[in-house]
Amino acid sequence: MFSDPEKNIAQLELREGDHVADLGAGVGFYAAAAGQVVGASGQVYAVEVQKDLLDRLEHDMRHRGVHNVKVVWGDIEHVKGTRLRDSSMDAVLICNVLFQVEDRAGMLEEIQRIAKPGAKILVIDWSESFGGMGPRPESVLPVIEAKSLFERAGFIFEKDIQAGEHHYGFIVKYGQ
Repeated sequence: MFSDPEKNIAQLELREGDHVADLGAGVGFYAAAAGQVVGASGQVYAVEVQKDLLDRLEHDMRHRGVHNVKVVWGDIEHVKGTRLRDSSMDAVLICNVLFQVEDRAGMLEEIQRIAKPGAKILVIDWSESFGGMGPRPESVLPVIEAKSLFERAGFIFEKDIQAGEHHYGFIVKYGQ
């Protein structure tokens, strides 16, 4: 794996009891890592639009012994598409999906809807296409454009993180 979910989640500084949305959860590596950190009093919502991944996600969470990850079918590109409650998330994860999101404005609106004021958003994505891995070169969203996208939507840049050799990462805050 090119990017280490546990290391990246540690840089987000989640706390026991936090509620976290992993948007575009895929096979759940980031959801599982977040679930370990937020503990039994926390909750992670692994939101995925690809229905064929939902059963696999649920099975893998049970197999890993992670019982605080709820798998949710949802569309992260539309307001109310995640079906999560308004202002309910302490943190939101956007990991390895930004390059494939078609309606980025819709995704940002949905993050704003579900995030509590002060929520942290962890953004990790491919910095390049590498040896046939990751996105096509023309699909890579450069880090400067990704940061600008979030800042134009009103998110406050907090810090860059080390996200792996072929990835970039940063944390923004929603609201105050």
